[in-house]
Amino acid sequence: MSLQYNPFSLSDKTVLVTGASSGIGRGIAITCSKMGASVMINGRSMAKLKETFSLMEGDRNTIVAGDLTDKASLMEIVGKLSKLDGIVHCVGVGQRMPCKDLTDNDISQVMDVNFKAPVLLQAEILRQKKINKGASIVFIASIASWSPSMGNSMYSASKGAVISYANCLSLELAPRKIRVNCISPAMVWTDLIQNEAVDEKQLKEDEKKYPLKRYGQPEDIANLAVYMLSDASTWMTGSNVKISGGGKLS
Repeated sequence: MSLQYNPFSLSDKTVLVTGASSGIGRGIAITCSKMGASVMINGRSMAKLKETFSLMEGDRNTIVAGDLTDKASLMEIVGKLSKLDGIVHCVGVGQRMPCKDLTDNDISQVMDVNFKAPVLLQAEILRQKKINKGASIVFIASIASWSPSMGNSMYSASKGAVISYANCLSLELAPRKIRVNCISPAMVWTDLIQNEAVDEKQLKEDEKKYPLKRYGQPEDIANLAVYMLSDASTWMTGSNVKISGGGKLS
Protein backbone atom coordinates (compact mmCIF):
# COMPACT_ATOMS: atom_id res chain seq x y z
CA MET A 1 0.00 0.00 0.00
CA SER A 2 1.45 3.35 -1.04
CA LEU A 3 2.01 6.08 1.52
CA GLN A 4 -0.59 8.84 1.55
CA TYR A 5 0.75 12.10 0.16
CA ASN A 6 0.89 14.83 2.80
CA PRO A 7 2.37 18.20 1.72
CA PHE A 8 2.06 19.45 5.31
CA SER A 9 4.38 16.81 6.73
CA LEU A 10 7.67 17.95 8.25
CA SER A 11 9.27 14.51 8.13
CA ASP A 12 12.97 14.65 7.19
CA LYS A 13 13.08 18.38 8.03
CA THR A 14 15.22 19.93 10.75
CA VAL A 15 13.63 23.00 12.32
CA LEU A 16 14.99 25.53 14.83
CA VAL A 17 12.45 27.20 17.12
CA THR A 18 13.62 30.10 19.30
CA GLY A 19 11.64 31.27 22.32
CA ALA A 20 10.58 27.64 22.78
CA SER A 21 10.56 27.69 26.57
CA SER A 22 6.91 28.82 26.78
CA GLY A 23 3.89 30.22 24.98
CA ILE A 24 3.72 30.31 21.19
CA GLY A 25 7.29 29.05 20.80
CA ARG A 26 6.56 26.02 22.95
CA GLY A 27 3.38 25.32 21.01
CA ILE A 28 5.22 25.51 17.69
CA ALA A 29 8.03 23.23 18.87
CA ILE A 30 5.59 20.59 20.09
CA THR A 31 3.45 20.72 16.94
CA CYS A 32 6.48 20.55 14.63
CA SER A 33 7.67 17.44 16.45
CA LYS A 34 4.23 15.86 16.03
CA MET A 35 4.45 16.57 12.30
CA GLY A 36 7.69 14.59 12.06
CA ALA A 37 10.36 17.30 12.24
CA SER A 38 13.64 17.05 14.09
CA VAL A 39 13.27 20.13 16.27
CA MET A 40 16.08 22.14 17.84
CA ILE A 41 14.68 24.34 20.61
CA ASN A 42 16.28 27.49 22.00
CA GLY A 43 15.59 29.66 25.02
CA ARG A 44 17.41 31.07 28.03
CA SER A 45 15.90 28.82 30.70
CA MET A 46 17.15 25.24 30.59
CA ALA A 47 14.47 24.20 33.08
CA LYS A 48 11.66 25.54 30.89
CA LEU A 49 13.21 24.08 27.74
CA LYS A 50 13.28 20.69 29.42
CA GLU A 51 9.55 21.08 30.10
CA THR A 52 8.97 21.77 26.41
CA PHE A 53 11.23 18.89 25.44
CA SER A 54 9.24 16.47 27.60
CA LEU A 55 6.07 17.34 25.68
CA MET A 56 7.58 16.80 22.23
CA GLU A 57 7.32 13.67 20.13
CA GLY A 58 10.12 11.74 18.44
CA ASP A 59 13.69 10.97 19.46
CA ARG A 60 15.57 13.40 17.22
CA ASN A 61 14.87 16.63 19.09
CA THR A 62 17.62 18.64 20.80
CA ILE A 63 18.01 21.56 23.18
CA VAL A 64 20.38 24.42 22.32
CA ALA A 65 19.96 26.73 25.29
CA GLY A 66 21.48 30.19 25.40
CA ASP A 67 20.88 33.94 25.41
CA LEU A 68 20.54 35.28 21.87
CA THR A 69 21.22 38.83 23.06
CA ASP A 70 24.74 37.81 24.10
CA LYS A 71 27.16 37.65 21.16
CA ALA A 72 29.32 34.83 22.53
CA SER A 73 26.26 32.76 23.40
CA LEU A 74 24.73 33.38 19.97
CA MET A 75 27.91 32.24 18.21
CA GLU A 76 28.03 29.10 20.35
CA ILE A 77 24.38 28.31 19.58
CA VAL A 78 24.85 28.65 15.83
CA GLY A 79 27.95 26.46 16.00
CA LYS A 80 25.84 23.67 17.50
CA LEU A 81 23.11 23.82 14.86
CA SER A 82 22.57 21.15 12.25
CA LYS A 83 21.80 22.19 8.67
CA LEU A 84 18.30 23.66 8.90
CA ASP A 85 15.26 23.27 6.69
CA GLY A 86 13.20 25.65 8.78
CA ILE A 87 13.59 28.42 11.35
CA VAL A 88 10.89 29.97 13.53
CA HIS A 89 12.01 33.19 15.19
CA CYS A 90 9.69 33.35 18.18
CA VAL A 91 11.78 34.89 20.94
CA GLY A 92 10.11 37.97 22.38
CA VAL A 93 9.35 40.13 25.39
CA GLY A 94 6.54 42.54 26.13
CA GLN A 95 6.47 45.95 27.77
CA ARG A 96 3.80 48.43 28.83
CA MET A 97 5.00 51.98 29.33
CA PRO A 98 3.77 55.44 28.27
CA CYS A 99 5.81 57.00 25.49
CA LYS A 100 6.74 59.99 27.68
CA ASP A 101 8.41 57.70 30.22
CA LEU A 102 10.60 55.69 27.85
CA THR A 103 14.35 55.66 28.45
CA ASP A 104 17.26 54.38 26.41
CA ASN A 105 17.34 51.27 28.58
CA ASP A 106 13.61 50.61 28.05
CA ILE A 107 14.09 50.76 24.29
CA SER A 108 17.07 48.41 24.40
CA GLN A 109 15.28 45.89 26.62
CA VAL A 110 12.62 45.34 23.97
CA MET A 111 14.47 45.97 20.72
CA ASP A 112 17.49 43.85 21.68
CA VAL A 113 15.29 40.79 22.23
CA ASN A 114 12.47 41.26 19.72
CA PHE A 115 14.45 42.68 16.80
CA LYS A 116 18.22 42.71 17.20
CA ALA A 117 18.53 39.11 18.44
CA PRO A 118 16.63 37.41 15.57
CA VAL A 119 18.32 39.61 12.97
CA LEU A 120 21.83 38.82 14.23
CA LEU A 121 20.98 35.14 14.70
CA GLN A 122 19.70 34.92 11.13
CA ALA A 123 22.78 36.72 9.81
CA GLU A 124 25.12 34.29 11.60
CA ILE A 125 23.14 31.26 10.39
CA LEU A 126 23.58 32.51 6.84
CA ARG A 127 27.28 33.28 7.33
CA GLN A 128 27.93 29.81 8.71
CA LYS A 129 25.83 28.25 5.93
CA LYS A 130 23.60 26.44 8.39
CA ILE A 131 20.47 26.65 6.22
CA ASN A 132 19.56 24.48 3.25
CA LYS A 133 18.37 25.59 -0.16
CA GLY A 134 14.57 25.59 -0.26
CA ALA A 135 14.27 26.18 3.48
CA SER A 136 11.57 28.25 5.16
CA ILE A 137 12.02 31.07 7.69
CA VAL A 138 9.09 32.24 9.82
CA PHE A 139 9.02 35.31 12.05
CA ILE A 140 6.38 35.61 14.74
CA ALA A 141 5.33 39.25 14.55
CA SER A 142 2.11 40.76 15.91
CA ILE A 143 -0.98 42.71 14.92
CA ALA A 144 0.41 45.27 17.37
CA SER A 145 2.65 46.47 14.52
CA TRP A 146 -0.33 48.27 12.99
CA SER A 147 -2.98 48.09 15.74
CA PRO A 148 -1.87 50.54 18.45
CA SER A 149 -2.68 50.29 22.13
CA MET A 150 -1.80 52.49 25.08
CA GLY A 151 1.70 51.91 26.46
CA ASN A 152 2.63 49.37 23.81
CA SER A 153 4.85 51.55 21.63
CA MET A 154 8.13 49.67 21.92
CA TYR A 155 6.59 46.22 21.44
CA SER A 156 4.63 47.51 18.44
CA ALA A 157 7.72 49.17 16.97
CA SER A 158 9.83 46.03 17.41
CA LYS A 159 7.31 43.86 15.58
CA GLY A 160 6.95 46.40 12.80
CA ALA A 161 10.72 46.38 12.40
CA VAL A 162 10.71 42.57 12.18
CA ILE A 163 8.14 42.64 9.38
CA SER A 164 10.08 45.23 7.38
CA TYR A 165 13.32 43.28 7.84
CA ALA A 166 11.65 40.01 6.79
CA ASN A 167 10.36 41.63 3.59
CA CYS A 168 13.91 42.54 2.57
CA LEU A 169 15.30 39.16 3.63
CA SER A 170 12.71 37.40 1.47
CA LEU A 171 14.06 39.18 -1.63
CA GLU A 172 17.69 38.43 -0.80
CA LEU A 173 17.08 34.72 -0.22
CA ALA A 174 14.62 34.12 -3.08
CA PRO A 175 17.39 33.06 -5.53
CA ARG A 176 18.11 30.13 -3.19
CA LYS A 177 14.38 29.30 -3.00
CA ILE A 178 14.45 30.10 0.74
CA ARG A 179 11.07 31.45 1.80
CA VAL A 180 10.61 34.17 4.44
CA ASN A 181 7.20 34.91 5.93
CA CYS A 182 5.67 36.48 9.03
CA ILE A 183 2.76 35.52 11.23
CA SER A 184 0.96 38.35 13.03
CA PRO A 185 -1.31 37.01 15.76
CA ALA A 186 -3.85 39.00 17.70
CA MET A 187 -4.21 38.18 21.40
CA VAL A 188 -3.04 34.67 22.30
CA TRP A 189 -3.27 33.12 25.76
CA THR A 190 0.37 32.97 26.81
CA ASP A 191 2.51 33.89 29.81
CA LEU A 192 3.39 37.10 27.98
CA ILE A 193 -0.09 38.63 28.28
CA GLN A 194 -0.93 37.00 31.60
CA ASN A 195 2.24 38.39 33.21
CA GLU A 196 1.39 41.94 32.17
CA ALA A 197 -0.44 44.19 34.61
CA VAL A 198 -3.82 43.40 33.07
CA ASP A 199 -6.73 41.91 35.01
CA GLU A 200 -7.60 38.42 33.71
CA LYS A 201 -11.30 39.18 34.08
CA GLN A 202 -10.79 42.17 31.78
CA LEU A 203 -9.06 39.94 29.24
CA LYS A 204 -11.93 37.44 29.39
CA GLU A 205 -14.39 40.24 28.63
CA ASP A 206 -12.24 41.54 25.79
CA GLU A 207 -12.00 38.17 24.04
CA LYS A 208 -15.81 38.09 23.72
CA LYS A 209 -15.46 40.96 21.23
CA TYR A 210 -13.74 38.62 18.77
CA PRO A 211 -16.11 37.09 16.18
CA LEU A 212 -14.96 33.61 17.21
CA LYS A 213 -15.48 34.64 20.86
CA ARG A 214 -12.02 33.72 22.10
CA TYR A 215 -8.36 34.65 22.04
CA GLY A 216 -6.00 32.33 20.22
CA GLN A 217 -4.14 29.41 21.72
CA PRO A 218 -0.47 28.65 20.94
CA GLU A 219 -1.64 25.65 18.89
CA ASP A 220 -3.59 27.96 16.56
CA ILE A 221 -0.40 29.80 15.66
CA ALA A 222 1.60 26.56 15.53
CA ASN A 223 -0.64 25.06 12.86
CA LEU A 224 -0.11 28.10 10.63
CA ALA A 225 3.64 27.92 11.24
CA VAL A 226 3.62 24.25 10.16
CA TYR A 227 1.99 25.26 6.87
CA MET A 228 4.67 27.89 6.27
CA LEU A 229 7.46 25.43 7.12
CA SER A 230 6.05 22.65 4.96
CA ASP A 231 6.24 22.01 1.24
CA ALA A 232 2.61 23.11 0.99
CA SER A 233 3.81 26.74 0.96
CA THR A 234 6.61 26.59 -1.61
CA TRP A 235 5.13 29.54 -3.59
CA MET A 236 4.72 31.75 -0.55
CA THR A 237 7.32 34.30 0.48
CA GLY A 238 7.34 37.92 1.63
CA SER A 239 3.92 37.50 3.23
CA ASN A 240 2.63 38.65 6.60
CA VAL A 241 -0.42 36.64 7.62
CA LYS A 242 -2.83 38.05 10.19
CA ILE A 243 -4.48 35.47 12.44
CA SER A 244 -6.99 37.17 14.68
CA GLY A 245 -10.10 35.08 15.27
CA GLY A 246 -11.91 37.29 12.76
CA GLY A 247 -11.20 40.54 14.57
CA LYS A 248 -11.10 43.54 12.22
CA LEU A 249 -8.24 45.20 14.02
CA SER A 250 -7.17 48.62 12.75
